Amino acid sequence: MKLIDHIEVSSVEKPQFSVIWLHGFGADGHDFEAILPELKIPLSLNIRFIFPHAPHRTPIPDSDEKIRAWYSISTDSESIGKEIEGSSDEIRFLIEAEEEKGIRPENIILAGFSQGGVIALHTGLRYPKRIGGILALSTYLNDFDNTQAEMSDENLAIPVMLAHGRYDEVIPIVRGATSRENLIRLGLDVRWFDYQMGHEVCRDEITDITAFFVEVFRK
Repeated sequence: MKLIDHIEVSSVEKPQFSVIWLHGFGADGHDFEAILPELKIPLSLNIRFIFPHAPHRTPIPDSDEKIRAWYSISTDSESIGKEIEGSSDEIRFLIEAEEEKGIRPENIILAGFSQGGVIALHTGLRYPKRIGGILALSTYLNDFDNTQAEMSDENLAIPVMLAHGRYDEVIPIVRGATSRENLIRLGLDVRWFDYQMGHEVCRDEITDITAFFVEVFRK
């Protein structure tokens, strides 16, 4: 099976851990590749970072412009749901490919920013095997009711880090806070962080992301 186009970054030939990190609307897999030197991951953690590229689509209503997006901007929740499912399938195939390379699912973190975080949450909570955790940045949980109905029992209580900017005008922080409460209702082990920023990533957040990776992978 052909996997979605992606970038792989690893400092060792046979890593023990994997982070699959999804970019936001209009970006590509290189977006978070540049953050790696700032993470200061301990050398003892042999991590392969995988940065998939979202497909090109015409996601903006009344526009023919092709943009990389995990799903379209639309008021049609049914069509958005189908596109989220399609993108989630692509990420699930990446997880399965990592398993085939010898990475245990509990040694895999799904990470995502904005739209990428929506897909990370959607995929991770439904994956049939227990994964290591989910990192969800400046994002939200889509469709609580269906998530509750479809969630995998294997991923009850996995650690989830939610981070959000207090001045985010793209996805307001109240939406992130509501998602936090809903994830707690679903039984997830949620860590919440908010920062003096908009729809972006800041230095303090990068420090907290590193700590989350270390916590999950050193269990």
